[in-house]
Amino acid sequence: MTDADLIAACRQGNSRAQKQLYERFAGLMLSVCSRYLRHREDAEEVMLMGFVKVFKALDQYRHEGSFEGWIRKIMVNEALGQLRRKEPLHLAIDDYPVHVAITAADAESDLNAADLMHMLTQLPAGYRTVFNLYAVEGYTHPEIAELLGITEGTSKSQLSKARAMLQRRLGGAGTAPAATTSPKEYYATGRY
Repeated sequence: MTDADLIAACRQGNSRAQKQLYERFAGLMLSVCSRYLRHREDAEEVMLMGFVKVFKALDQYRHEGSFEGWIRKIMVNEALGQLRRKEPLHLAIDDYPVHVAITAADAESDLNAADLMHMLTQLPAGYRTVFNLYAVEGYTHPEIAELLGITEGTSKSQLSKARAMLQRRLGGAGTAPAATTSPKEYYATGRY
């Protein structure tokens, strides 16, 4: 069944189609939510609430762009809302100077995706959120600023500090195992 067929059946209230839609996208959307929230239970809760919104808003989907992208946007917004409620976005400066020595350019590519995911979850909420929105989701700094209610400069600063913190951690991790998949591919699997 194509996405269009599935959407049409869901709009008619077909519970079997709703279950199929959920099963088709749940793993991927849980991985999206998990990148923003530290605790799996919170990510699961956000994903479920996100799917409630997806089903309620199906009539608003206009078949412009990918359906997966439309669902992903709902999940990201739900995750950001949960962050605001449970883990305020502390967009504070860390204790380390920003001008940290840069590690080898290919350090991230040598890192196992699961290890990178773990390092990302250890970042402060603000750093993690901006990093995910920019580096993984592909939002621009003006879009991030609008989503989070911050300035573009703050978005750029948080991204820079997130990268510096990740580089410090990469440098302290020693030799990382070779990656079997890229971080973006890994996130898409929902297997962490």
